[in-house]
Amino acid sequence: MGMSRLSQALTAREIRELVSADLERVEREIQLESIASVEAVTKISTHLQGNGGKRLRPMLLLLVNKLVGETTDSAIRLGAVVEMIHAATLIHDDVIDDAKTRRGKPSANVLWGNQTCVLSGDWLYMQAFQIALRQRNFAVLDILISLTQMMVEGELLQLERIGKIDVTEADYMELVDRKTASLFSACARLGALVGGASDADEARLGEYAWNLGMAFQLVDDVLDFTARESILGKPVANDLREGKVTLPLIYALAEGTPQERELVATVLRESSYERVPLARILTLIGRYQGIERARQRAHAFTEKARAIISSFPESAYQRALYTVTDLITERDH
Repeated sequence: MGMSRLSQALTAREIRELVSADLERVEREIQLESIASVEAVTKISTHLQGNGGKRLRPMLLLLVNKLVGETTDSAIRLGAVVEMIHAATLIHDDVIDDAKTRRGKPSANVLWGNQTCVLSGDWLYMQAFQIALRQRNFAVLDILISLTQMMVEGELLQLERIGKIDVTEADYMELVDRKTASLFSACARLGALVGGASDADEARLGEYAWNLGMAFQLVDDVLDFTARESILGKPVANDLREGKVTLPLIYALAEGTPQERELVATVLRESSYERVPLARILTLIGRYQGIERARQRAHAFTEKARAIISSFPESAYQRALYTVTDLITERDH
């Protein structure tokens, strides 16, 4: 682009300000569309929406939409759709994981119970699709249906692998693709689609966001081992306690001794760090540079994302999408 990294850089606040008015419209749309005839559904949705969150997915959709054209009402509605789908997945994930907290507060399943939360998540999914259906656009529905199938398949694959120590890097990447990167990609494709982008540009922006989503999840899994609970909003090293072997540990296990593998196996069997303290697991990961290697993989994905977005004409929105890649990898929660 002929520009220095410094001249490209925007702060997180500057990026958000580019779409702040549109994000407010998305928020209003979510609030309006989350009102159900059954009070529990409305309360759970309100609890989730008021429980923080970066609104990264609708923001990505809006930035891409503005990159290729003017913001449309369809982009606002689809911003609400992707956030509602994301909220539904969070509700279901917390039930499946028997989570106790979400962003530092009691999770919905703790407050309302598993049965109510599963049905409320289903309602949010269907409400999101009802909003999308109003667009009368088969391409939009095609993206969303494929996305939902990918995400559900990812959850099923994760359930099959819970508690297993022999998870490979390829297994892990498949899960990240289905559970996280596919949603990021869909957000970008939807923003490009309703902004009038060409098929080629829609595909490129989808690939940009897919790489962004892969990096996002890798950083999440690093932070699970490195962040403080007060910042992370959930217990540290919770993934392993829940039976999930993520990339920093996969790297360590690939080179570890049978005795070291048994340490991890014990935590997986007992779902606790009582017999094998967390410090021993962190030492194991550190011995084989698991954190550093996972961060390097995340940076490799963001480099691909930057290369793609750099090929688009320079604008405030293009610079914002470029800078988002750094914000993803350098965040602390």
